Amino acid sequence: MSELEIRKVVVLSEDVLSDGGRGDDGGPLRKVACAVVFKNPYAGRPYSEALDELIAPSAALGELIGTRCFEAAGGPVESHGKAVMVGTAGEQEHGNAVKTTTFGNPFRDAFGGGRAWLPSTTKRAAPGASIDVPLCFKDEIWVRSHYDTITVAIPDAPAPDEIVLVGAVATRGRLNARLGGVTKAEAEAGAGS
Repeated sequence: MSELEIRKVVVLSEDVLSDGGRGDDGGPLRKVACAVVFKNPYAGRPYSEALDELIAPSAALGELIGTRCFEAAGGPVESHGKAVMVGTAGEQEHGNAVKTTTFGNPFRDAFGGGRAWLPSTTKRAAPGASIDVPLCFKDEIWVRSHYDTITVAIPDAPAPDEIVLVGAVATRGRLNARLGGVTKAEAEAGAGS
């Protein structure tokens, strides 16, 4: 990651104990997000077709973020997601470049892997903006009980020349989930959509 100038790493953790006025038999839901704030090497520069300065270091960022998420989760991870906020001197595509598969595979590996597509979102933003990081079951995107989000906002980021890259995990599905669809058990047994 020596190619990137990292300003800070932020880890956010929340435990959901009840929803709709009640808990359930599954215990608390822990959602964790890890954000890395770093200088965008393309900010303020003329348009560049190649974005290698962001793609190349994204694997190391994936490992760092995945490891921090796993440590903060304190147990097995069932859901995952990612998001990026790009400061106003950069392009939205700069954020997409840093969260490609090069990022995704090491991110997943750090918490034990996952077979499902990593849901994501990207936007340009000013300091203090929030982003909702989408979450889904790590092995099968169609497990509705695990559709969720965690909101991340960093008061001083992204600066115009920065990028905020976020990875997020959860230890279980939503409390009191009851909308049907493929269950976690069915997905683990190989049943698809």
